Amino acid sequence: MPKSNGKSPDIVIKKYANRRLYDTSTSQYVTLDYLRDLVKKGTDFQVVDAKSGEDLTRGVLAQIIFEEESRGANLLPVEFLRQLIGFYGDSLQSVVPGYLQMSMNSFAQQQEEFRERMTEAMSSPQASMAMLEEQTRRNMEMFGQAMRMFSPFTQQQGSEDGSDTARTAPEKESEDLTAMREELDAMRAKLDQLLDTKKK
Repeated sequence: MPKSNGKSPDIVIKKYANRRLYDTSTSQYVTLDYLRDLVKKGTDFQVVDAKSGEDLTRGVLAQIIFEEESRGANLLPVEFLRQLIGFYGDSLQSVVPGYLQMSMNSFAQQQEEFRERMTEAMSSPQASMAMLEEQTRRNMEMFGQAMRMFSPFTQQQGSEDGSDTARTAPEKESEDLTAMREELDAMRAKLDQLLDTKKK
């Protein structure tokens, strides 16, 4: 049985060469909308190639997102998509998935609180900006945690190589990490400026 995220999925979907999707649990052909509804219900499934058994789940989920976006449900800002594309092939590519996962997990855990705040924000622009600022700060903290998880690995690797310089010299940040921090500082400055404008 194929596995997803370390455990057996509730449902296995087979994808055939003609792009048709087959739900093995119900013995019927299904659509992307059907899979979208499974996601919304929290049902775990895995999509595999009917012939080779290759895991196609990631690509199919991305296809569902594309379909939603093409219908006008614009959830992903253009600038976010540009930045995300920019990370492909970058030295920080391995860090980005963990950061995004932490951000979405945090948002999911607090979604009820966000719904209440969004209701308040509809009647108060200041409440809306305060909510945005708080979430931005939380994301900054989570990014910092991700960076701290990444940095000790680099330091430990240098020690295992027997490098005296790695043990005695201060930890040096890569150009990519420095650039990332500068971008985050710029984002924080823009947010502060926006908040100041709203207050006036």
